[in-house]
Amino acid sequence: MNDPLRLTVLGAGYLGSTHAACMASLGFDVLGVDTDAEKVDQLNAGHLPIYEPGLTALLRSGLDSRRLAFTTSYPHAAAFGDVHFICAGTPPQPGSHHADLSQVNRCVAGLAPLLDRPCLVVGKSTVPVGTARRLAAELAEAGDGVELAWNPEFLREGSAVADALAPDRIVAGVMSPWAEGILRQVYARPIADGTPFFVTELETAELAKVAANAFLATKISFINAMAEVCEAVGGNVRALAQILGADSRIGSSYLRPGIGFGGGCLPKDIRAFIARAAELETDQALGFLREVDAINLRRRTRIADLACELADGNLADVPVCVLGAAFKPGSDDVRDSPALDVAQILHGMGARVTVYDPAALANARRACPELGYAATLAEAARHAYLVLLLTEWAEFAQLRPDDLDTLVAQRNIIDGRGVLDPAPWRAAGWNYRALGMALTPPPSTPLAARRSAKGGGQGASR
Repeated sequence: MNDPLRLTVLGAGYLGSTHAACMASLGFDVLGVDTDAEKVDQLNAGHLPIYEPGLTALLRSGLDSRRLAFTTSYPHAAAFGDVHFICAGTPPQPGSHHADLSQVNRCVAGLAPLLDRPCLVVGKSTVPVGTARRLAAELAEAGDGVELAWNPEFLREGSAVADALAPDRIVAGVMSPWAEGILRQVYARPIADGTPFFVTELETAELAKVAANAFLATKISFINAMAEVCEAVGGNVRALAQILGADSRIGSSYLRPGIGFGGGCLPKDIRAFIARAAELETDQALGFLREVDAINLRRRTRIADLACELADGNLADVPVCVLGAAFKPGSDDVRDSPALDVAQILHGMGARVTVYDPAALANARRACPELGYAATLAEAARHAYLVLLLTEWAEFAQLRPDDLDTLVAQRNIIDGRGVLDPAPWRAAGWNYRALGMALTPPPSTPLAARRSAKGGGQGASR
């Protein structure tokens, strides 16, 4: 392969469309492939089906330069590409935490019989360890010179363009020096800019993504577990997080207490990791991840319990403003969104919930049509008895009390992401609550006795 490499990207969803546009911006000729003809037509017209800052401009630049195009034709892709990237989704199987590999399998099954010259097939999808070795065997039957490598993606929604063009690491799971050389050509620019390039076997490359996600999930859930303890004893979890973060062995990243993680990757990846470990009879080693997942989900019900407390134990017909539907800022993704999950819990407890989000309203309406939605923050907050900040968009984090004072019916706010300074809100007469920050030190009676003494109420349950 002495001529410039030509790339195909199989799967034009979030990962595929990002990878294709970014590779085209690095100077490669790229052909994206997807079986959804409507999606392909949209992409060829310069329209993204997702919200991702900066990606539309890259897509249109690639189309204008004719370095980027999209097709539904696998024969066209096989004839075009020297390197074929598999970027198909791996959602949970229906009724299970195991990864559904049907899209990945269809990519390989559709491409392999058409390969008639040397090429490299590169998996980027997040898959259970052992998948790549199986697919490598299937591709080996396609003929001499067809080889598989695994190159996991580490994109973060909201900053995917920067993560693709200037990654903090590149992992190349390969079976030959030839495959390593091809991937070094593909990523020559970031490597030249100093990005570490790790060469491993297939299995380590597969584990790299799920292990990173499992560690991040553990770190997030750890600080949220400390928030539970702080609430019980009258501590301040934000101060505790700063103290822990000052330890160079720990660091402050991902030590922000709140309602926890969500989205289409972190939750499903750690659950699939646990499921795969059970198949390998190593599930005892990952038993702690079950508690990580449980802590994460428990934060959502705790927010609902706080809301119920502020409503004097009964949310029936109480107008509630929920700020946020996306699982994180910079994204319109509502898959396993903590914010939307809390909104549903409150709706189930009888509250009249109105949701506002700068980017995710359309997706939220499709996912949860039973909730109310507002086109602006002011509309969502008007006449609300309770405001919940559940996604840390900048416009929410920058809110001041006087932005809402004249809109709401009662000055009650729950900061589910810990992004507001409590002092000005409390000084302005707001009842400010946040996870891991007790209003006053609790009495000396045991926690269970205190809860029993409160009695009644509509406590949330899963």
